[in-house]
Amino acid sequence: MARLRRYLPHVVLAAGAAVMLLPFYWMVLTSIRSPAEIFDVSLLPFVRHADVAENYYRAASQVPMGRFMLNGVIVCLGILVVQILTAVPAAYALAKLRFRGQKLLLTLVIAALCVPVQALALPLYVGLAQAQLLNTYFAMMAPFFLSVFAIFLFRQSFRSYPDEIIEAARLDGFSHTEICWGLVLRGSLPALAAFSVFSVVAHWNDLYWPMIVVSDTALAPPPLGMLYFSDVESGANYGALMAGATLITAPMVLCFLLARRNFIAGITMTGVK
Repeated sequence: MARLRRYLPHVVLAAGAAVMLLPFYWMVLTSIRSPAEIFDVSLLPFVRHADVAENYYRAASQVPMGRFMLNGVIVCLGILVVQILTAVPAAYALAKLRFRGQKLLLTLVIAALCVPVQALALPLYVGLAQAQLLNTYFAMMAPFFLSVFAIFLFRQSFRSYPDEIIEAARLDGFSHTEICWGLVLRGSLPALAAFSVFSVVAHWNDLYWPMIVVSDTALAPPPLGMLYFSDVESGANYGALMAGATLITAPMVLCFLLARRNFIAGITMTGVK
């Protein structure tokens, strides 16, 4: 009975992980199959006629896949940099400073977490259209420059930073800006890594907003580029489509694997479940 209690949680977690990973496994498996085997229901990793080179060549050459991925890098990094520049000072002020209206401001930040981007899509689109900024990188990035989730996450992390060190730094002549960026943020690198993973993955996979503000193929990020790929292929060559999906998914998997330790530490340290 004790042995069952010991191993049962691991079995349940392994089963859950298998269910979550199955679509990715099926995607990779389909990307190496020939058209005749696409609808084979077998999950075995063995194929009779592998079309790896042809499928991945079509995925890379049929549409400008490299351009799509470059657009994704530009958009994701641009959003992430501005989010950090705006969220870190706000989080520091909410966590370590005392001022009138602080609790109200924190309440508004938490309330803003409940507002989906879809609710603001129409006024944002009208504003960008009036400013003639549609079909630009700025149009894809602007709605996400201010992240209330980042403010909340960093605030939770900054709260655990010792006040004694901040007071000592103030006595040594450090400004709040120097303390925020040079001390407090450096002591919260796991939270920074966790948010970076959240942000990059979310905006790399975002289809809704780019589909609204971008019609130029040269500016399309990876998910929107996959729609253009589907149009070119007319939905017939699923092997090439899955090869393209594998190419745009692989960087995110690699990103998570490289940052997984800091990501897990950041989630546990900030109390975000």
